[in-house]
Amino acid sequence: MKHRLVPYPGMASACVVSVTATVERRRAQLHFRYDVLGGAACLLHAPTSAPARTDGLWRTTCFEAFIRPGAGEAYTELNFAPSTQWAAYRFDSYRSGMSNAIMRAPVITVAREGRSFTLTAQIDTSGLGLTPSARVGLSAVLEEKSGAKSYWALAHGGDKPDFHRAEGFIARLPFESRP
Repeated sequence: MKHRLVPYPGMASACVVSVTATVERRRAQLHFRYDVLGGAACLLHAPTSAPARTDGLWRTTCFEAFIRPGAGEAYTELNFAPSTQWAAYRFDSYRSGMSNAIMRAPVITVAREGRSFTLTAQIDTSGLGLTPSARVGLSAVLEEKSGAKSYWALAHGGDKPDFHRAEGFIARLPFESRP
């Protein structure tokens, strides 16, 4: 299912028209797709490089997913950068008990066509402990060449952008496998 992300109030982008995100489950993998319309030429991001686990990706253009596998407060944060760098963290509860999530490197691809920009990422789901009640928050930090940043998510709460808030974990994570 395609989800429309909304910018944090008062922080809309000067060049990005819309951001959508999709997550699908195919057997033992999750497939994420982020589509940015209108921002391909104005977005700042590192050039494509060899995939590497890297901290601090959220400081510039980065696409994120927050997965709550079932009941409880624990969740996993995934960061996907256009450079193909990535990060994965596990939290016991809201911003607490952070550790590196043990997982294989995701497969990240980037495509630009006209004014559009698309990032896809595939991850292996083993070790995530997904249940039928799993929820996901989909989000993006978009930095423009001017230095301006906009923060996009399914939903926002609080007095500043914060993708870790439970209010954003509103999409149902597909549980049934598809061929």
